[in-house]
Amino acid sequence: MSADSVETTSRYWAGFDLGGTKMLAKIFDSEYKTLGKKRRKTKGHTGVEMGLERMVQTIHQALEEASLTPSDLAGIGVGCPGPLELQAGIIFEAPNLGWYNAPVKAVLEKEFGCPVVICNDVDAGVYGEYRFGAGKGAQSVMGIFPGTGIGGGAVYRGQLIQGSISSCMEIGHIKVLLEGPECGCGQHGCLEVLASRLAISAAAAQAAYRGDAPVLRSMVGTDLSDIRSGILASAIKGGDESVKNIILRAAEYIGIAAGNLVHTFSPEIIVLGGGLVEAMPELIVPAVTEATRRNVMPTFKDSFKVVAAQLGDDSSVMGVAAWAQYVIQQNSSMRIETQV
Repeated sequence: MSADSVETTSRYWAGFDLGGTKMLAKIFDSEYKTLGKKRRKTKGHTGVEMGLERMVQTIHQALEEASLTPSDLAGIGVGCPGPLELQAGIIFEAPNLGWYNAPVKAVLEKEFGCPVVICNDVDAGVYGEYRFGAGKGAQSVMGIFPGTGIGGGAVYRGQLIQGSISSCMEIGHIKVLLEGPECGCGQHGCLEVLASRLAISAAAAQAAYRGDAPVLRSMVGTDLSDIRSGILASAIKGGDESVKNIILRAAEYIGIAAGNLVHTFSPEIIVLGGGLVEAMPELIVPAVTEATRRNVMPTFKDSFKVVAAQLGDDSSVMGVAAWAQYVIQQNSSMRIETQV
């Protein structure tokens, strides 16, 4: 059966989240109840060919758990890192995996005989929160996800905001401090270099080294690789005011970027996600709310709500399956209209 000929009224959809360290496949019914799942290490160092084969095996294993076969699938959605060619379904570059020009769509469509849709992994997470989580019921949702970098995405009236051929909404590279520190992208003063979890951890390590964060220093010392989101939260609970102030300063920068996007996009809901937010939502969400309000025109101050993401790891895998369903059914409707 060809991918183009699959009947999209089939009840089953696959979502796949491709991460730097793990990959996750889930099979959903029409109500997005999980019927089968499989999580494995990505092992990106083995190369593109072996990595794609690993993806194929993982989806097969999720199908087996669901007691389904490839012919039962209406479509597969894949959330991917790196610059993407959306129509052709190619990962141009995924530095964390060491993958270049990976033909995800072609390989999976050949194996499973159903349409495959890829999208940016953060876009997938934001769409998942829009459909099933913190943004459910809103017409417009913006997501900001601080992590090693800062990812972002937006949904407007059911449609992911994407570029003509690739993803966009690179919120982490909005400039928020003129002549600020150099970012990995080569620009200066990007949000990512000032407010990512990596930037926060680096500042916290310096504070610990100076003796300004004794609780953090007693827990993990000053090794940046050990200063994770949960450790930061514990240090604040233990009384490290310097670490708390570092988080609040990062929230201020996020609010500057969010304010710019409120003026541009006017979202109803701003969803904050990622491990940092999950570890301390009671600190970060109110701080970003107030910072955003300070950085918008009076007309917009009460036009949005800032909330924490609700779905955790499920946001991307559910979101990309639902996005694949949306795209495939839209394409099917267009083909029918053209034929008529």
